[in-house]
Amino acid sequence: MRRRSVLLALPAGLLTLAACGDDGGEGDGGSTSLPTGKEVKATGKIVDGPLPEITEGREFGQKPTIAKGEGDPSGDIAVQVVVAGTGAKVAEGDLLQVDYLGQKWDTAEVFDNSFDRGKPSVFPIGERFLIPAWDQVMVGQQVGSRVLMAVPPQFGYGEQGDPSGTIKGDDTLVFVMDVHDTFNASSSAKGKRAAQDDAALPKIGTNTDGKAPAIEVPKAAPPKELVSAYVLEGDGPEVTESDGVVVQYKGVLWDGGKEFDSTYARGEITQFGLGQVIQGWAQGLTGQKVGSRVMIVVPPELGYGEEGTDGIPGGATIVFSVDILAVTAV
Repeated sequence: MRRRSVLLALPAGLLTLAACGDDGGEGDGGSTSLPTGKEVKATGKIVDGPLPEITEGREFGQKPTIAKGEGDPSGDIAVQVVVAGTGAKVAEGDLLQVDYLGQKWDTAEVFDNSFDRGKPSVFPIGERFLIPAWDQVMVGQQVGSRVLMAVPPQFGYGEQGDPSGTIKGDDTLVFVMDVHDTFNASSSAKGKRAAQDDAALPKIGTNTDGKAPAIEVPKAAPPKELVSAYVLEGDGPEVTESDGVVVQYKGVLWDGGKEFDSTYARGEITQFGLGQVIQGWAQGLTGQKVGSRVMIVVPPELGYGEEGTDGIPGGATIVFSVDILAVTAV
């Protein structure tokens, strides 16, 4: 992402593959590093089994307990849709919001688990950021689905295993994945319209077609304090200061209304932790509900100060429209 954006001097594109760190999981909410990008997309044969049984937590959204694999696993990718969802289909290039649990076939040792973190994880799917089996199997799944899969090494971590040493090069892995949602450049907030009746504040469009909303800035002095107000009020959980968020946004200068940054213009949504953004965003999004479009008016001391940055003059008040699509663990 460009330096002039709300992020604090961070690189372009997605900041993290949320919850896929390298801290080595032991089934307690820690995570095991998922390998990133292969030059050639792997395509495996999909078969029905064998697959171990889910013995507890069988319903969508429940943390599952999975039995140890019996006998030899398949050399192909074994897949079963345990719960068939009826929501949107996951497309290549989407940000996929899932809860998941991963364990080893031979021992049933859980090595990674998002359920204990309390929030689903969000990953770019189908673009070789993740293990090949995830990219292949999850594209085309529907929101609301629970997918059980067994992944042989060549479609998981390969013969090198996981860099942390948790997963060996000959380990077949078993995953349960609950598909909570999927997001792309056309995603928008879907909340109820809120009143925008203060003539001293900007007016923001309420379209939900995935296109950038209009931002009309009044010809008046900007407020001296931070303003954060609903344009569309969603009904999801409230964002906390320790959360990550998935958003669409557009930013303009108060003085003249010139656009300086926009996910819509780049054709890609983004995600980040609130500790990684300007103070105006961190404060303005905390307490707001997922599914909302929020107007944030940021005074210079909570934005880019008297120095400014590329495209933003020193001392500038800036205005954002932010669609909060999801929260994630960071």
